[in-house]
Amino acid sequence: MKELASKVQGPVFVPGADGYDDERTGFQLAAPHRPAVIVGATCAEDVRAALEYAAAHDLPVAVQSTGHGLPVGSDEGLLISTRRMTGSRVADGAARVEAGVRWGQVVEEAASHGLAPLSGSHPGVGAVSFTLGGGVGLLSRKYGYAADHVRSMEVVTADAELRRVTPDTDPDLYWALLGGRANFGVVTSMEFGLVPVTRLYGGGLYFDADPDVLETWRTWTPTVPDEMTSSIAIKHVPNAPMFPEPLRGRHVAHVRIAHAGDPAEGERLIAPFRALGPRLIDTVTDMPYTSGASIYSEPPGPLSSLTTSVALDGLSADTARAVVDVAGAAIIEFRHLDGALARPPAVPNAVGNRDAKYLAGVLSPLDMPGDHGALHDRFRRMLGGRRLLNFLFGPNANPDMVRAAYEPATYRRLARLKAAYDPSNLFRLNHNIPPAP
Repeated sequence: MKELASKVQGPVFVPGADGYDDERTGFQLAAPHRPAVIVGATCAEDVRAALEYAAAHDLPVAVQSTGHGLPVGSDEGLLISTRRMTGSRVADGAARVEAGVRWGQVVEEAASHGLAPLSGSHPGVGAVSFTLGGGVGLLSRKYGYAADHVRSMEVVTADAELRRVTPDTDPDLYWALLGGRANFGVVTSMEFGLVPVTRLYGGGLYFDADPDVLETWRTWTPTVPDEMTSSIAIKHVPNAPMFPEPLRGRHVAHVRIAHAGDPAEGERLIAPFRALGPRLIDTVTDMPYTSGASIYSEPPGPLSSLTTSVALDGLSADTARAVVDVAGAAIIEFRHLDGALARPPAVPNAVGNRDAKYLAGVLSPLDMPGDHGALHDRFRRMLGGRRLLNFLFGPNANPDMVRAAYEPATYRRLARLKAAYDPSNLFRLNHNIPPAP
């Protein structure tokens, strides 16, 4: 490894070395990477040197920023960790971010310019990896996928060449990266447009998990304007001090509201939920966009869990009830899609299944008793259907599931471009699309 260490500015780790376990472990603790070597990249040149080394030694390559959306853990190859690449700049209505920047940093910097990124619900998620997979967040139904707003990228491809990619300079690679994620190279920086949002009418409505809450949300979603992005989660809350006292030990329904419009209109729109009766907690209010993480109120620390999500053409009462029944004590989530997510972007990209109306998901913490694999198998068999790439994790990121994240013609084009840009499938420790003629 001395050869590699001499060519990069960042640290190099091998199994058993100090720092190796910390570097390979991300937010998702289930099945983390155990590579033969890790490069803690600090710049694009480190990435280029790492790829040269990997190609020369026939090592497959994985890339990890925060490890939230870990597609597949590997016991081989070379891992490029981008967490040290944290440079960012906001100017001219856009943000330029390096590969390790997290959404919380971008949200704060954009807010000082009266703008917002199309960020996700968790501030700790990596902005670049989120966007490369599409990116569904708090403003999605009004503004579409985060990928739809990308202006340019710098990427090191499998031939260890650093390229600046725009829709004009390299339309095929631009198209493939936005939706194909890590199959086509390591994106070292990205520039994307910001939107003129400073405030939201948003927050969480918590109820005891009565079936009426889910049915109200299900029948309400087709009636709301694109400014309203929402989801609902049904979960058991442990009786532990880390959770708000009104929720402890209860089975709750959590309705998440993010309305990018007039607060009075937002209040009118959510009236059906407040008419349901007492809430355990109601935090919905006019808030700065910088407080958006409070809407989902997701755990900040690492988790070990298994997640399966399915994109749906619609959501019937029977389907919603069946999901609740099959999930048992696991966490259920439904997200409302459609709106701007369903419309083609100004510049085409490879994000698939845009016409899906809902995303249904089940998450089972692995410290929860039970047969997790069987639960997730039942969930998949019951719903069948299509996938969204950013919601494919662990065992669900197998080739059949990845193929189901795209329309057939899109997948065929991605496979052909994979053959052009990465014919040896160097980038295969990911949501892999094998090269094909």
